Amino acid sequence: MDKALNYLALARKGGLCELGEEPVGAVSRTGRAYVVLVAGDASDHTWRRAKSFVSGSEQQCIRLEATKDQMGLAVGRQSLAIAAVTDVQLALALVKALEKPERYKDALEILEAKAQKAKKRQAEARAHQKNVRKGKKQ
Repeated sequence: MDKALNYLALARKGGLCELGEEPVGAVSRTGRAYVVLVAGDASDHTWRRAKSFVSGSEQQCIRLEATKDQMGLAVGRQSLAIAAVTDVQLALALVKALEKPERYKDALEILEAKAQKAKKRQAEARAHQKNVRKGKKQ
């Protein structure tokens, strides 16, 4: 669990996550969240809200074994019940780092497909930029 929480801390430091119910809801409604994480000891109401944030989309919702205090400590807060990761590569690495990743097989498949798509778009964008620069030199 520590490795997964380290990825969450990295996402926070990089500005690639949202913390707390309102920011997570906002980013989920825009479709920019790849995975919504809920602490294991968060209330059932928080869990239902998190699932409603991602319903009807390919965004993933995972209930962690980590407590609110453990999640909070990872991101520099006293307590954190819900967070959303907005970078597909970090979301994929975080889910892979969870204990018993086979429990999250469906989430991993979706995130891996999204990561491959993002990698392909980045490669196409680099190729386009290269062609644009080549055209200016001629």
